[in-house]
Amino acid sequence: MTEQTGGTSGPAVPAATATLPPAPQDPPVVPAADVAPEATAPEPASPRLPNRALRAALRWTAAVLVMGGLGVGAVAGITSMKRTDVPGLSTQDDGRWDYPALTLPALPADAPRPYSDHNQAEVHHADLRRLLLPAPAGATVDKELDGGWTDIAHYAAEYGKDDRATVSQFLKDSALRHIAARGWTMPDGTSSRVYLLQFNSVAYSTAFHDSLFDNGGSLPFPPAGTGELAFDEDWTSETRAENTTVRAYAEAEPFGAGQVRHAYVVAGDTLALVVHSREGKAGTETVPFHQTLVLQDQLLG
Repeated sequence: MTEQTGGTSGPAVPAATATLPPAPQDPPVVPAADVAPEATAPEPASPRLPNRALRAALRWTAAVLVMGGLGVGAVAGITSMKRTDVPGLSTQDDGRWDYPALTLPALPADAPRPYSDHNQAEVHHADLRRLLLPAPAGATVDKELDGGWTDIAHYAAEYGKDDRATVSQFLKDSALRHIAARGWTMPDGTSSRVYLLQFNSVAYSTAFHDSLFDNGGSLPFPPAGTGELAFDEDWTSETRAENTTVRAYAEAEPFGAGQVRHAYVVAGDTLALVVHSREGKAGTETVPFHQTLVLQDQLLG
């Protein structure tokens, strides 16, 4: 090997005797397979990943279990409380009366239901007094209309003085069997009367009902003490029983010293008259009147 300096040729100098400092040597090349993992992998060591994920999963599991336990406890607490004790779920009083639970009376042996195929006359074979709506809680029961039998004179007294004789004659000429009635007065002064008139068949009950109306549908025999009457616009026929006919009326405003609401129900061989009246300018309340009418209608239907 030769080295040239300044372009002048000279004798060759053995490499071993050169005075130049030794050239720096490159670091030895290490095969890729021998590189330490930390020199080539910037990520954390792989064994730490499962531990960290496991710890996170355990934390979330514990949180879910705690929340679930709290939720179950809250549900258990709510279901054990009365609805009116739960904030936001309390039901405000809408004026309904507190009637007892209603049940239909048992029928005599082999007696058909009033609207069955084997009862063309649509006769109610149950004791009529047992089909009367009971008085609600807090009511003062009328001693003369206590849920037993009554006479035509008591029923006719619901009409004006000039009409009572005519109504009484209608009943005497019909196939009337008997009348059951119940009356009561509520703490707010509302007087309620319910009459059930049973005839020999649906034909007779319908005939008497029709005699109380003229051909135009108006009332020639309005209840006593009433002024102008109008159909109860708040009443809907969708609430009546399947086999009954209901006509509801309310004394129109401005009424006098009080207001009367009344309704007729034709249910097979039986006709019901439901009356609510209350003195004062406030008049009678719509909700309890409809409630009374619906419940009595259901007992008959």
